[in-house]
Amino acid sequence: MKEPTASVLGCGYIGRPLATSLLDRGWRVRGSTTSRTKLDQLLADGIEPYLLELTPDLRGRGRRDFFDSDVVILNFPPGRKRADVRTFMESVMESLLFYLRAGTVQKVLFVSSTSVYRSGYVREEDAGKLTPETASGCALLAAEKTLRSACEFQTTILRCGGLYGYERKPGRFWSGRSVRNPQNSVNLVHRDDAVGVALATITQNCWGETFNVCADQHPSRAEFYTQAASRLGITLPKMALDESQPDKVVLNHRVRERLGYTFKYPDPLTPAP
Repeated sequence: MKEPTASVLGCGYIGRPLATSLLDRGWRVRGSTTSRTKLDQLLADGIEPYLLELTPDLRGRGRRDFFDSDVVILNFPPGRKRADVRTFMESVMESLLFYLRAGTVQKVLFVSSTSVYRSGYVREEDAGKLTPETASGCALLAAEKTLRSACEFQTTILRCGGLYGYERKPGRFWSGRSVRNPQNSVNLVHRDDAVGVALATITQNCWGETFNVCADQHPSRAEFYTQAASRLGITLPKMALDESQPDKVVLNHRVRERLGYTFKYPDPLTPAP
């Protein structure tokens, strides 16, 4: 039986543990990083390392070979701090489509974000009904549509909430500072669950889907960030009084129904590594 192959463009916070999980299941995995110092780390994991960078054109040795895989996972930040994030992402997607179409790719998994939604209780079909609040959210929504329109391969999109766990300690975000919109809900997902949903999508061969990847529970920002800082024993955040942005609650029914996935950390208030 032919060994399944995957390429992970962006072996960072989510990409690297996803790559090692696929290795554990008998996959051959290629993985990219933009840091030369991390190549040896990937190699030690058993991942075939590539030094690739989106400038916005894809640059790096072996970039054509990288896309000779059954599944490609696109997991890279949209550059939300860039003033030109929308035009930058358009150029990035144009470059990636060239290589995706030139390779042997059959399936694509695109890690997106819940920033594509604006407000309210939102399901997957609600994206695009209201313009996203941020330029990066608009850029990601456009990137999703670009991949969806490609007929050469099937794409599943994972819209991840705010990521936390391990080295990402959310208690530090607002320590000693004023939390904006303190009564609004948090839309978070632990790294283990983000990786778990991605792995379930690939191993269950669930393509042509869009999934919200967000914990079941949505405590208030005030409750969550106060508790998170308290656990770390650092200065508690303050609560801003003059904010009144509309609330947003990202619903995850589809990922639980279609994949049968049970979140390891359904409540962000529960202690987690």
